[in-house]
Amino acid sequence: MAKRIQFRAHGGPEVLEYVDFQPAEPGPQQVRVHNQAIGLNFIDTYYRGGLYPLPELPSGLGNEGAGVVDAVGSEVRNVKVGDRVAYGTGPLGAYSQLHVLPAANVVKLPEDISFEQAAAVMLKGLTTQYLLRQTYELKGGETILFHAAAGGVGSIACQWAKALNVKLIGTVSSAEKAAHAKALGAWETIDYSHEDVAKRVLELTDGKKCPVVYDGVGKDTWLTSLDCVAPRGLMVSFGNASGAVTGVNLGILSQKGSLYVTRPTLASYANSAENLQAMADELFAMIRSGAIQVDISQRFALADAAKAQTELSARRTTGSTILLP
Repeated sequence: MAKRIQFRAHGGPEVLEYVDFQPAEPGPQQVRVHNQAIGLNFIDTYYRGGLYPLPELPSGLGNEGAGVVDAVGSEVRNVKVGDRVAYGTGPLGAYSQLHVLPAANVVKLPEDISFEQAAAVMLKGLTTQYLLRQTYELKGGETILFHAAAGGVGSIACQWAKALNVKLIGTVSSAEKAAHAKALGAWETIDYSHEDVAKRVLELTDGKKCPVVYDGVGKDTWLTSLDCVAPRGLMVSFGNASGAVTGVNLGILSQKGSLYVTRPTLASYANSAENLQAMADELFAMIRSGAIQVDISQRFALADAAKAQTELSARRTTGSTILLP
């Protein structure tokens, strides 16, 4: 038997249960990972709350972790028992001591990247990789807007943007978070609790606005974000921390300057074992070079996952949070 977090009904953090379960044997193309560290992400709360559909209830939770391969299926060739691996694209069930998942979803973890680093960075780091390197391929010299710059993805984006010689304007909710983002490489910050974001972006860009705006906040920032995109620029809506963007009037894109909008997901970019490993290798190289420091600001026992999610949803966390089984 092993331990995992599961939930039987949608709701707040209180629906999470810490239970015994019998881990499955891996199928022909699956591996079983003995987790050493597990990542906590905002997307986990979307599944728990019912925003994202689930295959069935009760359900496990979590898409991200790192550990040692404990068993492999008969057709698995990319990893073997005893290999150090990490994963960030699911399937659900990472909040567990043992997790079975497709072999194509794990990447080999270099010896110089720790389990805790990998669990803290896989989903957020791979997300940053596709956002800055693929959704809109930054070349250097651009001025961009990134919401929630002190959060999990934002903390990595600040560092990656600086390494690319990109001026990142980050929105934050407090002076402490502004200092955090600046220390990580943000060019400027805007405190949305008392500053007009669109007005400040106009000032900081000499009226030009930004060729790309990255918005993981969602409903609360959608209209503000559109006001910050330069004509014919790209609005990247990649998350729903404040709720989903709904009822979009496409006409608003013409009114704001013939804008483009995309709603990307990691799964569409990490859509093969090869693409996933290549994205991860670029991320690991950034960590190895020192360009990206993995900031683990909170650690919770796996049994305390509900408490960890409460802190995350209340926006009381900075950087990454991990669960330890």
